Amino acid sequence: MLAELDRQGIAARVPHAGRMCLLERVLHWDESSLRCAAISHRDADNPLREPAGLSTLAGIEYAAQAAAVHGSLLHRATIPRNGVLAALKNVAATRPWLHQVTEEIQVEVTLLHSDASGGIFAFALSAGRESLLSGQFTLMYVDHGRSGNDIRGGNV
Repeated sequence: MLAELDRQGIAARVPHAGRMCLLERVLHWDESSLRCAAISHRDADNPLREPAGLSTLAGIEYAAQAAAVHGSLLHRATIPRNGVLAALKNVAATRPWLHQVTEEIQVEVTLLHSDASGGIFAFALSAGRESLLSGQFTLMYVDHGRSGNDIRGGNV
């Protein structure tokens, strides 16, 4: 399996373009999980940034993009799939702002369940040894009837 994937490779696997592609590189992935790095939280022009800064809860979008990349890599999908986060569970943040984190952020997603309409992922964001954000989300594909693939067959 591919050990690392750069930003350009990630951008080809998510339905977001330009600055909205938030992840920098894939560090590792296997059938059940993916770990990647992000540095866009430090950008003053991050598209999720509010006037006060980048909320730690914006990290949920980082995790959703990581889930999209995981599905694309797992099933060698060439076209990103659109999806929505249908539910969040057990979300816990340890600080209010991501833009104050000077280190690279690692984003990890673990696939807990999948079927043709979506899946459930656990996620965690960290910087060094510090946990920043964790929880679970349910991802539902907007176009799930079109391809018939399960969560591992496409992108968010």
